Amino acid sequence: MYRPAVLHEPPPEPFGPRLDALAAAVRARTDLEPRLGLVLGSGLGELADAVEDAVAIPFEDLPGWPTASAPGHAGRLLLGRLDSVPVVCLQGRLHLYEGHSPRLVVEPVLLMGRLGAGTVVLTNAAGAVNPAFVPGTIMVIRDHINLTGANPLIGPNDDELGTRFPDLVDAWARRLRELLRQAGREEGITIEEGVYAGLIGPSYETPAEVRMLLTLGADAVGMSTVLEAIAARWAGVDVCGVSLITNLGAGITGLPLSHEEVVAAGKDSAPRLAGVIRRFVRLAGAVNGA
Repeated sequence: MYRPAVLHEPPPEPFGPRLDALAAAVRARTDLEPRLGLVLGSGLGELADAVEDAVAIPFEDLPGWPTASAPGHAGRLLLGRLDSVPVVCLQGRLHLYEGHSPRLVVEPVLLMGRLGAGTVVLTNAAGAVNPAFVPGTIMVIRDHINLTGANPLIGPNDDELGTRFPDLVDAWARRLRELLRQAGREEGITIEEGVYAGLIGPSYETPAEVRMLLTLGADAVGMSTVLEAIAARWAGVDVCGVSLITNLGAGITGLPLSHEEVVAAGKDSAPRLAGVIRRFVRLAGAVNGA
């Protein structure tokens, strides 16, 4: 009888030793202990310019990390102070569509937690699924839908870092979402709230897929963020997130999409989002006594 071959891949390397090596490489450059972590998505990396006394570490200088290849992603880890609050920033991120494993994609947010950041803010540029969210809309992420087909926790569990079956009922912390909305109010900027759907990319969605996402309850769609949120919550790091809507999803306008337009639209609206994030950092710093 014919029996199909079964391919057995070696188990993934545990997170613990990897994070130890990464943290040691960072500590060779700086002893700053961040209170907050900021992941800066496409077109949003210029917020890092406001970080004072920054120590910048290119991805390729950290063990096992590749050079960032996505347009609009500088590919650096920065540690310094943003409005007097000690922070660690990821200027760019790693993506599944670049060919990276799910576990490598989430190492940056886990490293932020290992360095001391108890809260991580995930930002991204996203396409609108909800037609009411016009380009320039700032959307606080209330929940997510993981449609990447991947999960960074597959494989042996690191019990010292997190439980085998993490609960994601309140993955996007309510108190942090309210703090983001407060930051928007204080900046005089309208903040929406919605559900982010993460797909693997790198192709943009088809019009039929956008209609499907709307039916599923998504308000925005992108190619990042969800795996980072899963890993951070597993490791006990509090998470909040913001999507900057840069375009309407495929089929809503009938126009083609391009990454260059997404990055350009992100840069046009980035100062508003930067104001909200900086206000949030000050509010969170005051709450945490930073």
